[in-house]
Amino acid sequence: MLYTKPDEWTNSKSKRVLLFGMSGLGKTYISNLLREDGNWFHYSIDYRIGTRYMGEFISDSYKLAAMKSPYLGKLLKSDSIYIDSNITFDNLAPLSNYLGKPGNIELGGIPIVEYEKRQEQHRKAEVAALLDTGYFASRSKEIYRYDNFICDSGGSICEVVDPDDPNDPIMSHLSENTLLVWIKGSEAHTESLIDRFDKNPKPMCYEERFLATKWEEFINLKKISESKVDPDEFIRWTYAKALSHRQPRYEKMAKWGITVKAEDIEKVKNTNQFNLLIEITLANK
Repeated sequence: MLYTKPDEWTNSKSKRVLLFGMSGLGKTYISNLLREDGNWFHYSIDYRIGTRYMGEFISDSYKLAAMKSPYLGKLLKSDSIYIDSNITFDNLAPLSNYLGKPGNIELGGIPIVEYEKRQEQHRKAEVAALLDTGYFASRSKEIYRYDNFICDSGGSICEVVDPDDPNDPIMSHLSENTLLVWIKGSEAHTESLIDRFDKNPKPMCYEERFLATKWEEFINLKKISESKVDPDEFIRWTYAKALSHRQPRYEKMAKWGITVKAEDIEKVKNTNQFNLLIEITLANK
């Protein structure tokens, strides 16, 4: 751990922290708050993935769609129009939409083979973005003169690390450069996330074996062909199972750092309150 005692955190003039946990529990909320309220550099893993590592895949998918229109295709080939995503910290829809949902094309799905290819692209991109954390922590101070650094990780971070391996390259890199903080939700939070997802299902990133298993289970359960799968129905069915699948992985990752409750994160309204929460958590570890 980068900080093992509360006074090490409190007295540090250059605080570095990484937040991880289920999407929707406050990682981006805290990151935005610190960036706006204090001298903190906000490094978003999802934004890095969607720009540096998958930006070309995303923009090429737009161009492929445009080329199906003779009118747009002609303009695109003559460089008369420019097509790209407008991804931001607060709007990651271009990345999410590119990942897509497997199933019936007529219902907005994509073939499972294409879906699996994009999932693998994301896995490689997430690994690379996480291993960029130390570089951005140094870059933020050397170039932009930010004293403090916060890494806002994606919910799928637990799918690309092995916290049981003391030499895991990603976990080692992150723990050497940041204090890992797990935002742990309660059963009530989990039910709320499932309910929210059920109303507005969004693309997800899954571990390869988990996805293959759940896809086969769903096909057998519904007794349908792959091309007839309702994309939204599949990801709704899979979401709750994915949360259960990830929880023990987050718990193992937390051994490399500290754990804070989601309800305590919800109470944080400024930098001082966040720093105090970390200090108290370190004292009680």
